[in-house]
Amino acid sequence: MPRPRILLTQAVHPATQAALAELGDVIVATDTRPDTLRAQAAGCALVVVRAQLPDDMFSANPSLIGAVRHGAGVDMIPIAAATQASVLVANVPGANARSVAEHVMRSLLQLARRSAPVSVALRGRSAHWNAARALADEGRELSGTTLGIVGYGHIGQAVARIAAGGFAMRVIAHVRSPRLPDGAMAERAESLDELLAQSDAIVLACPLTPETRGLIDARRLAALKPGALLVNVARGPVIVTDALLAALRTGALGGAALDVYDSVPLPDDHPLWALAEAGANLLLTPHVAGISDDSMRAMGAGVVAAAASLLRGEVPPSCINPEALPAFRARIAASR
Repeated sequence: MPRPRILLTQAVHPATQAALAELGDVIVATDTRPDTLRAQAAGCALVVVRAQLPDDMFSANPSLIGAVRHGAGVDMIPIAAATQASVLVANVPGANARSVAEHVMRSLLQLARRSAPVSVALRGRSAHWNAARALADEGRELSGTTLGIVGYGHIGQAVARIAAGGFAMRVIAHVRSPRLPDGAMAERAESLDELLAQSDAIVLACPLTPETRGLIDARRLAALKPGALLVNVARGPVIVTDALLAALRTGALGGAALDVYDSVPLPDDHPLWALAEAGANLLLTPHVAGISDDSMRAMGAGVVAAAASLLRGEVPPSCINPEALPAFRARIAASR
């Protein structure tokens, strides 16, 4: 019986790739363009997802039985199309939560101490030494301030533990559920507007859904405390970019750290680059909050477990579309 083929949209940790190679023949996509992914998935049983899949990925490749997200967010996968094609979708929730949380706290520290404008000022070397030092006068400490977290899943909870336990911050969270999990190190905000009004800094850690797209618009940015800080580790479209740019330019927003964007990579002519280069209190990173050697190993272990389950015809540990199970099981039974 031929070995199953597994497509990786991008390379993964070497240990993960080696473990997947024990399950089947591993193919790493040569690039992430839709045509490339669609073509190189031909004959594959599984796709491990680290890039956006084309909407017709599954209809174009009837050999696929499963898609495994290397991470938690599944907006890169056309879920409805997968279900229609009897393809199970799995993810690895929580594996990179600590990595993202540490990135958030590092970003908050840098924003609070105005590291970005200080660094830009120092490009003038010794001639700008005193001017760069003077920017520190506008810095502040995190201790005793209020942190608002939008989305209280694995990442939001990890941020709350560090912020409350390590930095003595008051933490409030906005969630859809009527109560927070037991042992939560946060208070539940009754509404998003309440959270914004009380927060000295906010962290966006919610999934991208029709309800959260454009969630942070001009009105909600205006509802923040003057000089508040914002960190986005959710998805770019959760923020209305033009509104964010305006708030940064006027100084209504004290600073922002962005790890996600409307388009990736961020276009060379995007105004965020100019703002950062001009010395705004703005940190830009290329969607790396969840990436560390530790998190990549942890996510890889979850991916391998899900892939092994799917290739055995079993339900993976975290199945996103259980409604596809009957048709999936029928496909597996028919192939044996």
